[in-house]
Amino acid sequence: MTDAASRSAAIAAGYATEGAAVELGSVVLGGAADPSARVRLPLATMNRHGLVAGATGTGKTKTVQVIAEQLSLAGVPVVLADVKGDLSGLSQVGADSEKIRARAAETAAEGWQPGAFPVEFLSLGTEGGAIPVRATITSFGPILLSKVLGLNATQESTLGLIFHWADTQGLALLDLKDLRSVITHLTSDEGKADLKGIGGVSSSTAGVILRALVNLEADGGDTFFGEPEIRTEDLLRVTPDGRGVLSLFELGPLAARPALFSTFLMWILADLFQTLPEEGDLDKPKLVFVFDEAHLLFADASKAFLQQVEQTVKLIRSKGVGIFFCTQLPTDVPGPVLSQLGARVQHALRAFTPDDQKALTKTVRTYPTSEDYDLEEALTTLGTGEAVVTVLSERGAPTPVAWTRIRPPQSLMDTIGTEAIAATATASSLHATYAETVDRDSAYERLSARLAPAPAPVEPTAEPEFPPLPQTYDLPPLPAPEPAGPSAAERIMSNPAVKSFLRSAASAAGREISRSIFGTGRRRR
Repeated sequence: MTDAASRSAAIAAGYATEGAAVELGSVVLGGAADPSARVRLPLATMNRHGLVAGATGTGKTKTVQVIAEQLSLAGVPVVLADVKGDLSGLSQVGADSEKIRARAAETAAEGWQPGAFPVEFLSLGTEGGAIPVRATITSFGPILLSKVLGLNATQESTLGLIFHWADTQGLALLDLKDLRSVITHLTSDEGKADLKGIGGVSSSTAGVILRALVNLEADGGDTFFGEPEIRTEDLLRVTPDGRGVLSLFELGPLAARPALFSTFLMWILADLFQTLPEEGDLDKPKLVFVFDEAHLLFADASKAFLQQVEQTVKLIRSKGVGIFFCTQLPTDVPGPVLSQLGARVQHALRAFTPDDQKALTKTVRTYPTSEDYDLEEALTTLGTGEAVVTVLSERGAPTPVAWTRIRPPQSLMDTIGTEAIAATATASSLHATYAETVDRDSAYERLSARLAPAPAPVEPTAEPEFPPLPQTYDLPPLPAPEPAGPSAAERIMSNPAVKSFLRSAASAAGREISRSIFGTGRRRR
């Protein structure tokens, strides 16, 4: 065995697994790939989360495609944020060529064949061509909504108090007009007492929030908030043949609101966090989330938002959910979150400016030391479709750093177009559930009814006079009525135990909506 072969075998030994794993590719040393030295990502450690990073055009999307395909084959559902539509090709059979088969051979992709995978195309709101998905304002919560609206800390606090008032009043905030009507009421002459009652809320700050809502509505956000709300169990489906369903969220016409897109996915995670049971360590994850363009999630985020993201990433692993962030620079992800990501797939970085060089140096420091590679040089000379990889082994220890040539996807490495996406979405079994918007009684209707003028009193009509009925026979006098005792209902209601129960039930009914992580409302299931 040559020196290079023994070194690559030693690196690959760190990636050996007893259980199922995602095959990423093969080890590269001296510019040559060794098909016998496999780089693998154990399914059992995918709930330790991960990062796929690299400059534009270095192959990040294809790496995500490879990971999603193999997760599907392993029966693991995947949610992917497809910001640019590049991942839609997962739904169609990929191209076949000598070049692709040569790549498959050198990356240990034995038996590689083109194939398609089960995909659901989803879009935020009703203006996209995919299946529309929605969230109610109540369940979305004030922290996530503040991120979408671009509110500062004071305004975020004010919005939280407005949610609190609506919760305690039993006013369901289902869509934007519900929240707008609540704020309008609180800033009106009729609502001044209510506004004063929740304390610390100025009418000027409430007005700023109201204007932000109007701007969001103008950008199409009104079609996203409402019902029917997306059911997270629809993201956990497996096909009859055992493949995990890939749910692709398309940005579509909400391109002007990318923060809404990434924040919505965070809401999905928060909902999973509060509904899924504790699972502990599993042989494979129940679900994997892929945040494409992850920098959108953290840009201009408040301290409260970042703390909640960190908490979610730390705790949701015990629910069997893995999170992968996909972005250009590892520094796009805050340090406390980055430290929770067990798998690193780093494609090439560019170091054209002093800031680029600083980012490169910081990235190198996040990797284990390597005797086989000069990491700073490697990260700037990686070819397209190559990455520097380290993951957590099945023992939970970091694997050796491996310059990896990524295997080719089986599905189409291109977008399929809006018409094909729309056709696939229309044929989906979910289309009938989510296609039509439902507008039921909520805060807007209740506040409108409260302010509506009372109906005019109805004048009593004179009773018609009828001639007396003829008396044809004598009736005996009726016996005197006995003193009336308490009825059965009255006897039950007077029972002290029943009275205590009714008082408890009334107290529970008036209690405000229970809120969990990010201030999201717990859904009735």
